[in-house]
Amino acid sequence: MADDSYTPFDARAVEAREARWLAPYAMRNAASRGRRVPEPQAELRTPFQRDRDRIVHSTAFRRLEYKTQVFVNHEGDHYRTRLTHTLEVAQISRSIARALRLNEDLVEAIALAHDLGHPPFGHSGEDALNELMANSGGFDHNSQSLRVVDVLEKRYPDFDGLNLSWEIRESIVKHGSYEKRADLAEFEPGWSPLIEAQIADLADSLAYTSHDIDDGIRSNFLSLADLRDVRLWRETEESVRAIHRGLDDRMLVRRTVSHLIDRQVKDLIHSTLERLRANRIDSVEAVRAFRGTLVGFGPEMASRQSEMEQLLAERLYRHYRTLKMAEKAKRFVRALFEEYRRSPRQLPPTFQRLAEESGVERAIADYIAGMTDRYCQEEYQRMFHPFERL
Repeated sequence: MADDSYTPFDARAVEAREARWLAPYAMRNAASRGRRVPEPQAELRTPFQRDRDRIVHSTAFRRLEYKTQVFVNHEGDHYRTRLTHTLEVAQISRSIARALRLNEDLVEAIALAHDLGHPPFGHSGEDALNELMANSGGFDHNSQSLRVVDVLEKRYPDFDGLNLSWEIRESIVKHGSYEKRADLAEFEPGWSPLIEAQIADLADSLAYTSHDIDDGIRSNFLSLADLRDVRLWRETEESVRAIHRGLDDRMLVRRTVSHLIDRQVKDLIHSTLERLRANRIDSVEAVRAFRGTLVGFGPEMASRQSEMEQLLAERLYRHYRTLKMAEKAKRFVRALFEEYRRSPRQLPPTFQRLAEESGVERAIADYIAGMTDRYCQEEYQRMFHPFERL
């Protein structure tokens, strides 16, 4: 029998529910500064839900599927890509936001957008572009993410970019170490990031630390013996063994990684609540005014996390084969950049027009940063292999 009391979803009703449910320091849709180009309120979606959907439907988001996390895409089908990493960050962020009664749609949108500007080949590609752009403002993937959502996406007739809410754009810029970014001026430099932005930032670190272990084991760059030298892994593996007897190594790694994430998330939630209470954070304004980070691990977990990050840096990120991949990737990026700089007319027409507005080097960086690993390799082949068809 139909329920006569049922009413269709209404974005205004969601905003009213936010006022009742969300923690006092959570960002509400109704308090948003809005968009650069004003738009009518959507009937079925709140502003931050609309932002999330625009990000997911963007070209830049789809390209993340073929961009490096640690291992170049062609190294294997089962390694994490920039897209799967992004989805993992979004999932972890939402779980934390729900526990803290924060704005889940906002934190998800921030997480989904945080790597849109990442170039091919991960941080190797970013380092190469930053060196090549040294005299033209440098290159930073967070600033590039803002450029993607403000300028480079072309999906709407009335504006460039995705016309996202001010809070999403601010959170993109204030991801990681943001104090010296050139584009910070537009986003209240004296304000600390929203709690939702801080959650996405920590979830990013938590996700790649935990999941890079899985990829490191799969690649044989890491071993269980390596991991057992680290307290956080050793303690977590012991707790898994106490629950599940007789696991083979592959299943043991998977269950330990899962428990590792769960353990860190719980610590993060409890430690963050303690900081919020200790500092009497009772509003978004109080979050903005607080000097320092409110979201974080407790001292013990932070120490253990640091040990894990050090192990990954030494055994995985600086493994000789990882470094070979990184140097090879940099050669691709440098060669393409220098050839386009020598002859900008080889750029696609869209980027030639962009060069007139933003300068040749910035347009070249935009073009290369938008490439997937595979496309960058194919473009290198087309440009420099004498028998390759153009």
